[in-house]
Amino acid sequence: MAKFVQLFSSRWGIIVTGAIIGVLAQLLQKWGNPANMGICVACFERDIAGALGLHRAAVVQYMRPEIIGFVLGSMIAAYSFKEFRSRVGSAPIVRFILGAFAMIGALVFLGCPWRAALRLAGGDWNAIFGLLGLIGGIWVGTFFLRGGYNLGRSQATHTSVGWLLPLTMLGLLVLMFVFPHVPGQDKSGILFYSMKGPGSMHAALLVSLAVGLFIGFLAQRSRFCTMGAIRDMILFRQSHLLSGFVALVVFAFLTNLVLGQFHPGFAKQPVAHTMGLWNFGGMVLAGLAFALAGGCPGRQLFLAGEGDGDAAVFVFGMIFGAGISHNFGLASSPDGVGPYGIPAVIIGLLACLFIGFTMRKQTA
Repeated sequence: MAKFVQLFSSRWGIIVTGAIIGVLAQLLQKWGNPANMGICVACFERDIAGALGLHRAAVVQYMRPEIIGFVLGSMIAAYSFKEFRSRVGSAPIVRFILGAFAMIGALVFLGCPWRAALRLAGGDWNAIFGLLGLIGGIWVGTFFLRGGYNLGRSQATHTSVGWLLPLTMLGLLVLMFVFPHVPGQDKSGILFYSMKGPGSMHAALLVSLAVGLFIGFLAQRSRFCTMGAIRDMILFRQSHLLSGFVALVVFAFLTNLVLGQFHPGFAKQPVAHTMGLWNFGGMVLAGLAFALAGGCPGRQLFLAGEGDGDAAVFVFGMIFGAGISHNFGLASSPDGVGPYGIPAVIIGLLACLFIGFTMRKQTA
């Protein structure tokens, strides 16, 4: 057991985790998930928001089992290794707002950091602008971190607090079984299902859930985080987490080559647009929000699974952000940025800068 723990805390552990995520993401694409979207935390949380009726964009409504699996898999790992600790910090409204703006930025780009990497591995060169924006947003966030920015120290709390998001995810899974998709219908009971578009593309439920559980388990053990990888490299010149991020890209690329899923170019990439400036700008906003919140969207799910109430608030903020992104015309489509997406990115950047400047620890 001790050797197993040491493996995942080592550089090889994070590399193995990144490699497994890269391979499984492309296999999920082969098994039915959307092209260049084998796994996308932001996109999948958006689909969940649609399944619950929080937005009515008919092409992106599906209760994604992978997200449920991430949280429950992390919880299983945390309990298995006695690391489940219910805890909360401070400024929950700030974390919620950061989650909402992170989602807005991600949906202007059309993907989270995971999907940016997977899009690149699939040959979508538009992802280069998104990854540069992600780095830029995190780089801005490091200035606030150096300047004493802090949302407060986490404190132990009631065990039930840490259970709330996992129980919520378990409830969503139950809803999928109680109200399964009925062929030819876009609604089953209380859940909405896409009849066309990305939301209609998915691997089998149990396969998606199993992959999510496995990745959640591994990521909790290895502390896999795309935002943390870039942050640690900028702040401390530490490449431990970055090696996992790089492994994800490399192994996703190799898997795409084997499966015939590598299609290089800018134009006509799946669920992507070619407005480079706003691919960049959307991910600047997302990266800054992730840095201020302390983790990428995947890491927030894994933290919530091990009892972190602050991460759970961020997750709910992202789901809320997905709802307003589609209801208010902020989200992009293959045709380009939504009608109000550009002002939303600008407002989001101003809001994040306001949070960063005003929440620094005062020194005597």
